[in-house]
Amino acid sequence: MMLAACSTAPVRENSYTVKSGDTLYSIAARVGVDYRELARLNNIDGDFLIHPGQVLRLTAENRTSVSKQVTNKSGASTAVVARSVPAPVAAQFSWQWPCKSQNFVETRQPNGGVGLTISGQLGQDILASASGKVVYAGSGLLGYGQLIIIKHDEVYLSAYGHLQSMLVQESMQVTAGQKIATMGTGASGNPLLYFEIRVNGVPVMPLPLLPRQNQ
Repeated sequence: MMLAACSTAPVRENSYTVKSGDTLYSIAARVGVDYRELARLNNIDGDFLIHPGQVLRLTAENRTSVSKQVTNKSGASTAVVARSVPAPVAAQFSWQWPCKSQNFVETRQPNGGVGLTISGQLGQDILASASGKVVYAGSGLLGYGQLIIIKHDEVYLSAYGHLQSMLVQESMQVTAGQKIATMGTGASGNPLLYFEIRVNGVPVMPLPLLPRQNQ
């Protein structure tokens, strides 16, 4: 979910058995589905609590989340893409940069994810880009290193990868500009932060949402 660490595309099976340390958000990110859709499929209520050993359905019965088969006039079946992304709604907050740095590059991953790779100093402060609730803090997602995900509202999430240390835990409320971690290194060994903003579970390029930095 990177520039310095290759990430493979999500592999979708029909079910997943919850392991210790998993959260609904981390599983959804790992398999490439929206966490709310995953909750609906498994009749999980608004607290999004799951437990080790629980078996989660990842796809709805009798349908596919990506494509469907239709028959054309010649009688041949053709796969038709049927994925749709809900339109984002206006955020009720202003985004902040997660760290002070003029050195960043827009990053597009092989699995379709997009974000910013921001260079800096090892141990540099990483800040929450907006107020919200920590819904994931761990290292269970391949290619992200130590990762924090913050839920800001029902539409927006932000993710902070390749952390040296994490100063917050899951379920904690954080405020915009609060120090949540320190910068670690990517696979190349260079200090960096990988930063994503997600709209309805889909990564979008953060740069247009962030304020202009003073030169």
